[in-house]
Amino acid sequence: MKHIKIIIRSVETRLSEILVIGLALIPVLQMAARTIFSTGIPAYDSILRHLTLWTALIAGMICTREEQHISLGFSSGLKNRKFKAAIDAAVMLSGSAISIAIAVAAVSFSIIGFDSEQKIGFVTLGALSGIIAVSFAITGFRFLSRTQNETSRKFKLAGIILGLLLSLPSIINLLYLTPFMPPMWMESMLEGYYIFFEAADLFLVLGFIVLTVFGLPIFILLGGVAYFLFAGTWSVPEVIPNEIYNLLTGSAIPAIPLFTFTGFILSEGKSGERLVNLFKAFLGKMPGGLAIMAVIVCAFFTTFTGASGVTILALGGLLSFILVKSGEYTEDFTKGYLTSAGSIGLLFPPSLPIIMYSIQAKISIKEMFLGGIVPGLVFVTALSAMGVFHAVRNRKKNPHHFNDDPEKMPGKLSSLRKTMGDLLLPVIILLLYFGGITTLVETGAVAVVYSLIIEMFIYRDLRLKDLAKIIKKAVPVIGGVLMIIATAKGLSYFIVDAEVPMMLTAFFSNHVSSPLVFLLLLNIVLLITGCLMDIFSAIMVVAPLIIPLGEMYGIHPVQLGIIFLANLQLGYLTPPVGLNLFLASYAFETPLGKIYRSVIPFFIAMFLMVLLITYVPWFSLSLLGK
Repeated sequence: MKHIKIIIRSVETRLSEILVIGLALIPVLQMAARTIFSTGIPAYDSILRHLTLWTALIAGMICTREEQHISLGFSSGLKNRKFKAAIDAAVMLSGSAISIAIAVAAVSFSIIGFDSEQKIGFVTLGALSGIIAVSFAITGFRFLSRTQNETSRKFKLAGIILGLLLSLPSIINLLYLTPFMPPMWMESMLEGYYIFFEAADLFLVLGFIVLTVFGLPIFILLGGVAYFLFAGTWSVPEVIPNEIYNLLTGSAIPAIPLFTFTGFILSEGKSGERLVNLFKAFLGKMPGGLAIMAVIVCAFFTTFTGASGVTILALGGLLSFILVKSGEYTEDFTKGYLTSAGSIGLLFPPSLPIIMYSIQAKISIKEMFLGGIVPGLVFVTALSAMGVFHAVRNRKKNPHHFNDDPEKMPGKLSSLRKTMGDLLLPVIILLLYFGGITTLVETGAVAVVYSLIIEMFIYRDLRLKDLAKIIKKAVPVIGGVLMIIATAKGLSYFIVDAEVPMMLTAFFSNHVSSPLVFLLLLNIVLLITGCLMDIFSAIMVVAPLIIPLGEMYGIHPVQLGIIFLANLQLGYLTPPVGLNLFLASYAFETPLGKIYRSVIPFFIAMFLMVLLITYVPWFSLSLLGK
C-alpha cells in the first residue's frame, strides 16, 4: 500500500508539472501559429480547456495531499482531546464520504454525458472527463488517511460505506448501463433515499456548516451542501460533476492558473526585493514613504496571485522588518498595516476575482478591469495616507531618532534600471489585452513566459531546475481555488434552478423601494459573507442572488461587481474569521487577539472607502465613460 501511495504521489507531481507548463506554452504556440501561418493549432480550444480541467483536478488532489485546502480550521485550538478527536473524525468521515459520492457520480456522468463521437484526436471527451472521478476518489481516500488517532481509524470503513450509500442513485444509473438490471429492493431503497433527504437535507446542511467552523474544507462544504440539496429535491447527483466539468472547461478559466503561476514565479525570484529597493530609493526619505512602498508592492503581488494570503506569507516578513527598522512604525501598527494591505490588489487587472465575477455575471472582463482601477487606487491611497500620518506623528514625537545618519538608500537610476523588467510586466499585460492583440488566456500565457525569461535569463535569480519547486508551491493554491469554484458551481446551479434569485427579487421589490437602502443592506450582507466565505466561493454562490437585485434597482453591472468584490476584500479583515487575520497570525507569529486589535483602525478606514465606492458610482464607472 505504501508503494502505491509513493507511485501515485510521483505520478501526480510529474503530471502537474507537465500540465502547468503545457498550459502556458500552448497559447503561446497558438499565437505563433496564427501569426506565422495565419492558422491556429487544430482543436486548440478543446485541447486547452481539457488541459485546464486536468490541471485543476490534479492540483486539487495535490492540495488534499498537502492539506492546504482553504478551511477555517478552529479544531486545532480545542483543548478537550476527546472532543477534538471526535471533530477530526467527523471531518474525515464527511470529507471522504462526499468525495467518494461525487467520484461515483462522475463515473456515471462520464459514461452517459458524452456521445462516443465527441473526441479530441482519438480520445473521447468521456474518457477525458474521467479525471473528475479519479481526482475525487483519491481525495476521498486521502481524507481517510489524514488523521491517525484511534477514533478516526474506526471511522475509515464507515467513510467508504457512507460514500457508497450517498452514491445510490448513481450506482443504480450505472447498473442500468450493464446487462445486470438493478433489483427491486434497490429501487425501493432509492425511494427511501430521496424521502430521507427530502426531510433531512437542511439539517445535514447545518451540520456541515458547523463542521466547516472546525476545519471541514470549504470545497467539501460546497460540494456536500449541493449534494444534499439535490437529493432533497429528488434530483440526480450527476448534475454536480456536470457543473464541475462545465466550469473547468470554460473559455476564460485557464487564465486563473496562468496568472497564479506568474505570481509565484515573481515571488520565488527576487521581484519583491527589487520593487522594495525601487520604492525605497524614490520614497524612502519622505515621511511614510516606506508605508506607501509596502502597499504598492503588496498590491502588485496580490493582483497576480489572486490570493492575498500568499502576499502576506511571501512578503510579510521582509516588509515588516523594513517598516519597523525605519523607526517610523511600531510593530503593532506594522502587523495591522500589512495584514490590511494583503488584499489591496484584488481590484486591479488581471485580478482573478474580477475574472471569476465577470464569468459568473456574464459581463465584459475588460469593463470590469477598467471599473476596478479607480476604486483600487482609492484603497491604496487610503492605506498610504494612514501610513504617512503615522510616520509624521512618530517623527514629531521622536525627532532625534531620525537625525542620526540614515541607512544608505539605493540609487534611483540603478534601482529603476534593475526593476525595469518587473515594471514592464503589467504594462505589457494591459497593452496586449486592452489593445485586443491577445485574448485573456493568451495574455496569461505571455505573462508566464515573460516572467520566466526575466527571472531566468535577465536577472538570473532562478534556474531551470527551480521551475519544479515553483510549480510545487503554486499547484496547491491553483488546486485550492479551482476546486472551490468548481464545487460551488453545482450549488450555484441549484440556487438558480430553485428560483431563489427570483424569490429574493420579489421580496425586495415588495419591501425595499429605495436603491440606497438596498445598497446599505448589500454592504452588511456582503461584509458578513466575506467574513465567513472565501472570495471565490462567494462569487459562485452569492453573486447569482444579488445580480438580479442590482438590475431591479438600476445599478450598473460593473458598479455592482466592484461593490461586491470591495466588500469581500474587506471581509478578509473582518473578525472573528477573516482569512487574512489567521494568515497574519501565522506569518508574524502573533496571537490572533493582537492581530484583531492591530487591524481595527485599517478596517474602519477601508470600510469608509467601501461606502464611498458604493454610493458614488463615478469611482467604478468613470473609466468606462458612463
